[in-house]
Order: sequence, then structure tokens, then C-alpha cells
Amino acid sequence: MGDYLTDSETVFIVDDDPAIRIAMQALMDSVNIKHEIFSSANEFLKNESQHRAGCLVLDIRMPGIGGLDLQEELIARGNMMPIIFISGHGDIPMAVAAMQKGAVDFIQKPFRDQELLDCVRLALRTDKQQREKHEYNAKISRLLQKLTDRERDVFDLVVTGKPNKVIGYELGVSQRTVEIHRSRVMEKMQARSLADLVRMHMTL
Repeated sequence: MGDYLTDSETVFIVDDDPAIRIAMQALMDSVNIKHEIFSSANEFLKNESQHRAGCLVLDIRMPGIGGLDLQEELIARGNMMPIIFISGHGDIPMAVAAMQKGAVDFIQKPFRDQELLDCVRLALRTDKQQREKHEYNAKISRLLQKLTDRERDVFDLVVTGKPNKVIGYELGVSQRTVEIHRSRVMEKMQARSLADLVRMHMTL
């Protein structure tokens, strides 16, 4: 499992059944996956774990705040931590609804250890990709703020593939002026090529 886990990634397990919690803890320990166990959704929500990297393994039926309710609460808080739901046979419609709201997977009781580990692997990889995408988008937004209004105009036209001469005509400036602005856009956006600029523009 070491090929995708980092020290900061944690599997958060929320289940009201003590036997399930003990079994999952033993499973996570056996493959050296960092994990934290909670007996209720309330306990999880009171812990700052919800803001950390990782994934959530969540029982769909629990007293008080159930799994779907916890999912809704996390969505409302803007938290997109990947969730794996554990469901009983009669909970399939609920599990499908959870998937439609963004859960990465659901597994039915009783489940095999490897089935759960495979789901955890997928969820942690998903979380890492989501966080990297968020960081990249935030970086692009910060760089974009460094552009002047005219540089932003050039940026928006350059990524359409139009040549400098045409951009200059549309903006009412010389081709040389467009070249200067284009060079500054490349520098400020830390882009190495037009393809880089296009990718950045797509994130906006």
C-alpha cells in the first residue's frame, strides 16, 4: 500500500457496531494504513478529521445522524472527502442515492477484506487527485490576478489560437504590442508553452 499512501492520508471509519470497528481496525493495522475510528457521525463531526486528507468509510445506517445525513452535512460544508458506504442488503437504494451524490463506492455486508482495501485504495487516490486539482486551480487564480486588464484580454484571445496580428486588430493595438503582452502573460502565468496557457484557461 505504500505506493499511494503518505503520512497525511488517513482512513476515517465511522460505524456504530463495535465488532465492525474492531475488525476494521485490525485490518488497517495489518496493512499499515493510518486510520481513525469513530462510533458515531457526531463524534466524527466534532473532530477536525473532516478537514484532513484521506477518505471516509461510513456505515449507511446508524442511530442519530445516519450515513446519508453525514454525507449531506459534509457536502453542505464544502467537504468533498471521498466516501465509501457500508450497506446491508436492504440498503441498496440508499447506497445508490449516496453514489449519485458523490460517494466513490459502496460495499455490502458481509464484505471481503480485499474488497474493502481495493475501495480504500481508489478513494485515497481520488482524494489525492481532487486535492491536487484544487491546489492547481488556486495557483492559477492567484497568478491570474497578476495580469493587467490588457494582458487578460491578450490571454483570452491567445488561447483561441488566433495569431498575434489578428489579436492586435481585434484589440486595436500593434502586433508588436501583442507580442510584448503575450510574453508578459507567459511569464506571469509561469507557462512554458501555448498548451500550458490553454490548460490554465480551461480551469477558469
